[in-house]
Amino acid sequence: MEGDDMSRATRDDVLVAAFEDQRTRLTAVAYRMLGSQSDAEDAVQEAWLRLARHDSDAIDNLAGWLTTVVSRVCIDALRSRTSRPVTSFDDRLPYLVVTDPDAGPESDALLTDSVGLAMLVVLDTLRPAERLAFVLHDMFAVPFDEIALILDRSVEASRMLASRARRKVQGAAPPQDRRPRSAVVDAFLSAARDGNFAALLRLLDPEVAWRHFSPEGPASLIGASEIAHQVMQGIGAAVMTQPVLVNGEPGIVARTPSGEPVAVAACAVVGGRIVEMLSLRDPARLKRMNLPAPASRD
Repeated sequence: MEGDDMSRATRDDVLVAAFEDQRTRLTAVAYRMLGSQSDAEDAVQEAWLRLARHDSDAIDNLAGWLTTVVSRVCIDALRSRTSRPVTSFDDRLPYLVVTDPDAGPESDALLTDSVGLAMLVVLDTLRPAERLAFVLHDMFAVPFDEIALILDRSVEASRMLASRARRKVQGAAPPQDRRPRSAVVDAFLSAARDGNFAALLRLLDPEVAWRHFSPEGPASLIGASEIAHQVMQGIGAAVMTQPVLVNGEPGIVARTPSGEPVAVAACAVVGGRIVEMLSLRDPARLKRMNLPAPASRD
């Protein structure tokens, strides 16, 4: 009996190790499916619970089995979102990677696993099946025959879903040159400092959304006029703004005069206008983030 217990313990250790080898990839898949780090981690944890209850000896391809489970958990979550109020979207904070726009290859390495805010905006416009087919095939090279099994559709139907999603993404994804988008964000900050309401309106898309996260909970504003009025109310605050990249897109770190970070903000710019804004004002989270050092003041 003692030998059986040891053998079972050894198998459990092997299974845990095999799962941990897949965790990073599975989380990356789930994050691109759900757009939320916490939701992605929950989906991966659910996959582990299902694996623990399953006969692992009957699994020929653990990576494929886990990808299938995580994908199905994600698509169920996406479908449930469509049946709940839109405000549930505000509960999802993307995983933020903040880097110095002038940094070198080390900054590019940090951005490798991040997803830009603009891309998340586009992915959120896809239907659940489109998003799954596109993410799995175009981002993780999963063959269409495997995607078809996950979606319970034909290979050709899965291929068409990915193609339709690809056209939407390519039509809305920002160009590689981020300088024009950075110029829009710079102009927005300048208009905010000057209290130029008309300029703020010109730089905001009429349907722009601003999601804000703080210890008090998430909040959101929709519409250029609403957001411009909110920005005007913050004029005169004693903060300095530091240009940064947030998941590869233009953003800022707001700091006190002494250099302490008080907020991080990111903007998605399409067609010369800001279409999405995200801000985080949470001291505990900001401390855990590897923020670029403040610019030196001579």
